[in-house]
Amino acid sequence: MNINHLRILLAVAEYGSFSLAALKLDTSQAAVSRAIAALENELGVSLLTRGRFGAHPTLVGERVLHHARHILQSRENIEYEINLAKGLEGGRVRIASFRSAATHLLPPLLAKFCQRFPNIEVTLTEADPLSIEQALRESRVDIGLVPLPRSEEFETWEIARDEFVVLLPFHKPISDGLTWQELSDHSFILYNYAECTSAVRNHWAQWAQSLKVAYEIKEDSTIVSMVAQGLGAAILPRLAALPIPESVVVRSLPIPLERVIGAAIMSNVLHPPAVFAFLDLLRGTGMFDKREK
Repeated sequence: MNINHLRILLAVAEYGSFSLAALKLDTSQAAVSRAIAALENELGVSLLTRGRFGAHPTLVGERVLHHARHILQSRENIEYEINLAKGLEGGRVRIASFRSAATHLLPPLLAKFCQRFPNIEVTLTEADPLSIEQALRESRVDIGLVPLPRSEEFETWEIARDEFVVLLPFHKPISDGLTWQELSDHSFILYNYAECTSAVRNHWAQWAQSLKVAYEIKEDSTIVSMVAQGLGAAILPRLAALPIPESVVVRSLPIPLERVIGAAIMSNVLHPPAVFAFLDLLRGTGMFDKREK
């Protein structure tokens, strides 16, 4: 059975006309007629009725069309897999990520990917989210790990959620369930990073709470060390706070706050197969879909 004959049959059924099908397929009406006649002759049945109102599937033609669609879809799937495999014999994936995701989320994924595709070159750069956005725009990286949401120029997928936690010195009495009143007794060491700081300030404001700020520090590891020395409390995403020393107590906020970590690529850009393979790994889809195992 000729695959192209099935494709022509589908076109005639869709457009209801030999001439329109020929126009859409960029071929002649005679070629369309020959293909349908050859298919009907091979199968020994009439697949289409012809008349002044166009061409329409017969009852058996409808059943054949159903199977033809599956055959053509399977053909496309085979071609996709072959092209993907050819593209994954080499290539490159350039990733940029903010520090805590690069430290705690990516290493096991990188190891898994490199084991699966040893011939693909993978690079990782640490940067802040705004710098990652610019690197994506300038095609210096292929995939960025950034907090969501981002602007519509990027196509994004959620890959993890990270809870904001309260870090407190161990030597002070601390209840298991913190209240806003207890938090108001502390001075805080804030992360001097716009997106995280804004999220914390907005969360406090949303619940009509005041936030006493003693320090604003650029490095998250410095913040954790200062809390351990009793210089104040802190609110950090849990991944940013790791590793947490024994002299620091971790508690949840009275009302939870999370940041959404996502993968971002430029929209409307043609990406190579290696990039989509790594996106499958990040999202747990495609060849890395756990449901397929």
